[in-house]
Amino acid sequence: MPDPLTVTLTTLLVASHNAGKIAEMRDLCGPLGIEVTSAAELGLPEPEETGDTFEANAATKALAAARASGLIALSDDSGLVVDALVGAPGVYTADWATLPEGGRDFGIAMQKVEDALKARGALEESQRTGRFVSVLCLATPEGDTSFYRGEAEGVLVWPPRGTLGFGYDPVFRPDGHTRTFGEMPAEEKHGWKPGQATALSHRARAFKLFAEQRLGVAAT
Repeated sequence: MPDPLTVTLTTLLVASHNAGKIAEMRDLCGPLGIEVTSAAELGLPEPEETGDTFEANAATKALAAARASGLIALSDDSGLVVDALVGAPGVYTADWATLPEGGRDFGIAMQKVEDALKARGALEESQRTGRFVSVLCLATPEGDTSFYRGEAEGVLVWPPRGTLGFGYDPVFRPDGHTRTFGEMPAEEKHGWKPGQATALSHRARAFKLFAEQRLGVAAT
């Protein structure tokens, strides 16, 4: 029996209301000839994310969007994992930015991470290691799911640097680079294309696996 998730896609529903994520997914899907629409554009509700893993929350979002729309949906659940904070903020990365009156402020969230690191005496670069994690979930309206995980290792810097990207990008400097994600243009941060051997960002690395394993893009 053929795998229901090994498909040829011309249109993909991105199960997200996050403008930054949607823009990155459009950039990644464009070279594959895939048109992207989003849960936000279709007016789909945002499901409550109650899982304690990236995989669980990614599945919640993808399945909700697929069942509500009747389309194959791809979700992303991602976050910042800081070693000195025993993995926090992790799956609660967005929650650290949530304001009591509603909305999110990632400037406040970045300050929370910095304050927590200082409280633990993590002042040296070697004590400030962490990674961005992205888990993509592809889901059908019938309930089939498949997962793709990407991670980008780096260090947490302070003060924030750069105004590009979104979320915690200005305080994350990926290994092997002198600039933060917040200082990198989109093409550099997540600009993976078919035939390219490597990808930099966590989301691009997860998408590379998705493209190779489910869309038949040749691995390099």
